[in-house]
Amino acid sequence: MITFKMGMRALLLASALTIAAVSNAQVYKDEYKLSLVVGTAFPWGQGGQIWADLVKERTDGRINIKLYPGVSLVQGDQTREFSALRQGVIDLAVGSTINWSPQVKELNLFSLPFLTTTYAGTDAMTQGEVGNKIFQAIDAKGVLPLAWGENGFRQLSNSKQTIATPQNLKGLKIRIVGSPLFIDIFTAMGANPTQMSWADAQPALASGAVDGQENPLSIFLAAKMQNLSQKYITMWNYMNDPLVFVVNKDVWKSWSPKDQEIVRQAALDAGKQQIVLARKPLEKTIADLGVTVTNLTPAQTVQFKKATQGVYDKWAQQIGPELVKMAEKAVASTR
Repeated sequence: MITFKMGMRALLLASALTIAAVSNAQVYKDEYKLSLVVGTAFPWGQGGQIWADLVKERTDGRINIKLYPGVSLVQGDQTREFSALRQGVIDLAVGSTINWSPQVKELNLFSLPFLTTTYAGTDAMTQGEVGNKIFQAIDAKGVLPLAWGENGFRQLSNSKQTIATPQNLKGLKIRIVGSPLFIDIFTAMGANPTQMSWADAQPALASGAVDGQENPLSIFLAAKMQNLSQKYITMWNYMNDPLVFVVNKDVWKSWSPKDQEIVRQAALDAGKQQIVLARKPLEKTIADLGVTVTNLTPAQTVQFKKATQGVYDKWAQQIGPELVKMAEKAVASTR
């Protein structure tokens, strides 16, 4: 009888351990949803594809990521993407610091007009202490950041005329993203800023409902904006738009430590490759399409900087003076 009881106890203990092991096992989805604003015709979308491919290869298919361009998981509203990440509607994303700035105020740092006009200045921020602070802010808002990418310096295009001074912008309807900072910037220069999604922007440009827009040259070229009446481009590098590779925290916790490290390293590798694609020189290619390209002189750049200085000062206070000073110091170190 004693032997029988001991045997039963051993069996029950083994069963309990088995159940515990099963309950603690990692539960993986058949598919993980990665949100993007644009598709793989753009360097931004290509970064998402590279990440997905690297993860699938390095996990032997345990983690299968599907791309959802056009922010289709949130009905095309790119300003809702970050909230959907927190809620678990979206599993992963390669997102814009501009689009997520309403939820993470520190991300407005990169949109401060003329904070830096060089890639060296951008790298000094994202790859140093400033970048670490930004990642901490994103993490505190409930989304896990893994790596930096880049949409690129945003250049100004329009259908009306060459823009070489702030006065040339007066009265022009310029499509902007849904950020109050952008309203302030273009209002300060006398333009008429018009908020709309990227999906709505293209037909609005084609019909003449808006006169111009601002985006990196890679976006201009892939979207064939020369066919949307955008005949003039001003190369002013007034701000860069870093991208962030992120994962929903619950999804992250569901993966084994080994797979977490694989996903993180794949994001870092994809980010580096994506930045190279985003920085490919395209100015001559666009000029060859018949678009008039204007490069600002240093003196002309100063005029735009002076016109937007009040906006810079106002938003520096909202973003956080210490973070802005840290960024200014990082940029200054590259000059």
